[in-house]
Amino acid sequence: MPVNLPMSLMAGAEFVLWCTAAFLFWKKAQHRKFRAMGYYLALRVASAPVLLGLLYFQAKRWGNNDILYTSYFYTYWAVYAASAILLYFVCVEVFRTILSGFAGLMKLGIVAFRWVALVSLLVSLVSVPFSRGQLSSYLICEVPFALMRAVSILVLCMLAFLALSMNALHLSPRNQAFGISLGFGMMSAGDFLVSTLSPGNASLITPIQFVSEFLTLVTLGMWAYYFALPEPVTAPVLVPANSTIYRWNEIASALGHGTQVAVPQPARGFFLSDVEKVVDKVLARNLQSETKS
Repeated sequence: MPVNLPMSLMAGAEFVLWCTAAFLFWKKAQHRKFRAMGYYLALRVASAPVLLGLLYFQAKRWGNNDILYTSYFYTYWAVYAASAILLYFVCVEVFRTILSGFAGLMKLGIVAFRWVALVSLLVSLVSVPFSRGQLSSYLICEVPFALMRAVSILVLCMLAFLALSMNALHLSPRNQAFGISLGFGMMSAGDFLVSTLSPGNASLITPIQFVSEFLTLVTLGMWAYYFALPEPVTAPVLVPANSTIYRWNEIASALGHGTQVAVPQPARGFFLSDVEKVVDKVLARNLQSETKS
C-alpha cells in the first residue's frame, strides 16, 4: 500500500491532534460526562501508532511484507468496527445531553433513536452482497464498513436535528455536545466522499483521500478548541408554558403511564349550543310581539 511524503506528514499530524484532543478532553474531566467519547479517543490514540508503524514497515522492501500487511489489514478493520460501535454510544450520549432539560422528549427520542439506528443497520447490511463464494477477507471489510455507514447516517441526522432545533433547545454553538456532533458529521461526510468517489482498491495517495484526511485534521483541531473552552455553567432550561416544545415534552412524559393529557383545542360551535341560540332568538321575538300587543 503506497504512502507518499505529504500523506505521511498528514498522518503524523493526525496522531498529534488525536493526542492533543484526548489530553484536553481528560484534563477537563469530560470523560465523566461523555464516557463513550473517552473510550473512542483512547482507542484512536492507542491504535494510531500501531497502524502507522505497520503501514510504514510494510511499505519497505525488507522484512516479511505479507505478515505486516496482514497484521495491518486485520488491525485496521478491527479498529474500524470498534470505532463504529463506540460512535453509536457517543451519539446516544450527545442526544441525552442536549435533551437533559426535557425528560419526556429524551425518553421518547431515545426509543426513536434506537429504531432509526436499527433500520439504518439493517439497510446497510442488506446492501452487502453475501454469497458462499466470497472470501472471508471481503466480509471483514464490508461488514465493518456497513456498520460505519449506518452510524454515519445516524450522525448526519442528529446533526441536522441539532441545527434545526438549536433555538428551541436553547443550545449554544459553543456547547461541547454540538461540537462533538459537528466533528463527527464532518468525518462522516469525508467517509461518504471516499466510499462514493474512490475506486474499490484505491491507494492512500488519491486526491479524495487527501480531502478526507484534511477533514479529519480540521475536525480534530476543532475538537481541541472545544475541549479547551471553559466548562459552561449548567443552568435550567426555561421555556414559556405555551411553547410548542413544552407541550410536546408534557405529552411525551405522559406516554406509557396511562395519564390523560389535556390537549388545547380551538373553540368551535357545538350542536346543543346552536339549538340554545335558536331558542333564545324565538323567546326574544315572542317577548317583543307581546310588548307591542
